[in-house]
Amino acid sequence: MDNTRRKFIKQSALIAAATYAGTFTSSAKSYNRIIGANDRVRVGVVGFSDRFKDTLFPCFLNHNKELNFDIVGLSDIWNYRRDLGVAYVKEKMGSDIKSCRNNDELYAMKDLDAVIVSTADFQHAMHTIEAVKAGCDAYIEKPFAETMADAKAALKAVNESKKIVQIGSQRRSGENYATAAQYIQDGKFGAITAVDLVWNVNQPGRWRRPDLVAKLKEEDIDWKRFLVNRPADNYDPRKYLEYRLFWPYSSGMPGQWMSHQIDTVHWFTKLKHPRSVTANGGIYTWKDGRQNWDTMVAVFDYGQPDFSDGFQVTFTSRMQNSVGDVGEVYYSNGGELNLITNKVSPKGGLKEREAAAMGMKSNLLEPFDLSTKVIKTASDANMGGDALTSGHMRNWMECVRSRKTPNAPVEAGYYHSIANIMTNAAVRTGAKASFDEQKQEVIAGGKIFKY
Repeated sequence: MDNTRRKFIKQSALIAAATYAGTFTSSAKSYNRIIGANDRVRVGVVGFSDRFKDTLFPCFLNHNKELNFDIVGLSDIWNYRRDLGVAYVKEKMGSDIKSCRNNDELYAMKDLDAVIVSTADFQHAMHTIEAVKAGCDAYIEKPFAETMADAKAALKAVNESKKIVQIGSQRRSGENYATAAQYIQDGKFGAITAVDLVWNVNQPGRWRRPDLVAKLKEEDIDWKRFLVNRPADNYDPRKYLEYRLFWPYSSGMPGQWMSHQIDTVHWFTKLKHPRSVTANGGIYTWKDGRQNWDTMVAVFDYGQPDFSDGFQVTFTSRMQNSVGDVGEVYYSNGGELNLITNKVSPKGGLKEREAAAMGMKSNLLEPFDLSTKVIKTASDANMGGDALTSGHMRNWMECVRSRKTPNAPVEAGYYHSIANIMTNAAVRTGAKASFDEQKQEVIAGGKIFKY
């Protein structure tokens, strides 16, 4: 184990220990303001990212007037994006907002109620802790965490705070996914025998930001604050802006894409994590200095801990051909539940001839439509963002007012993080990864996987 890795493990352990001990500090107030039915909810933005600008903010604007939410501050450690973000939000909101150089300045604002966090993947867990320690509800982009130390610390902080935290797993606010979950949980589908998850694109520029990389200067950002609890590293504009290509700033495909889809497995089955994960892949096409794979296959074993049942899940993803597109297909002995077509069908199910040969009966599923309703938005005709995320944002905003549990609570993020970290352990070590339930640690190659 080299010195950099040792230092990272030590830093992660210290952060987690400090959080568990309740000594994680913030420069902001940590009181709880009781929000009345007619009170304006004051929201801060943590990170003016593409995700916020192009999706989260338009979805927020679909509902903010109706639900009386307002954006009052924006924090970004790069002065260029901070100025751009403040100007953009002011233009769209029609009101002034506070420009904050960092999150300490944001959380020092008086009566800040909630935040929307869309920062780099590896920062989400620590930014969650900052938010709830400052007394704020939060909408947190996924992946929730990329190390178990971060995941455990953030889960504990949220549960102790009792704040409303919505993880950005927007499938949980989709009517078709909710119908699929109910259909499976009601026993109508039968036992799951396999699940295929696929996420294929043909986008050489995916996660690349060459124009912004050329614009970024070290003196214009707070590089140390960017690293949070990752190992000390030399300034690199690509790691700052193209972090999804570089470990330990992102796991790439698992954290960005698989975390969405594996979450549906946990939701539909009420299982918390895989029993084991293996993975294979590499950088086959886009040899641009990236560290995270451009092609991969991960194979998951799911089921009860006593192995009384089980099924296999495969996640396949490639970045150089989009055939297969994006989707999830669940299989049982009686057919398939297809979340690409949003149909349950008897396709592939046990037919009468094959069943009779084994003294069995055919059990073909009846066709069923998973999507028969319209997802509620403030104005479908003028809706910004996308329908799933708009519904997910609305759910969070409603829960901030009602104090009800949102569709994607912190536990959902914790569980998808376990699967994500197990996958990353298999990728990084080449060994089969498992999970120690008692210690809540990922095991690969006979050792606890830390980094």
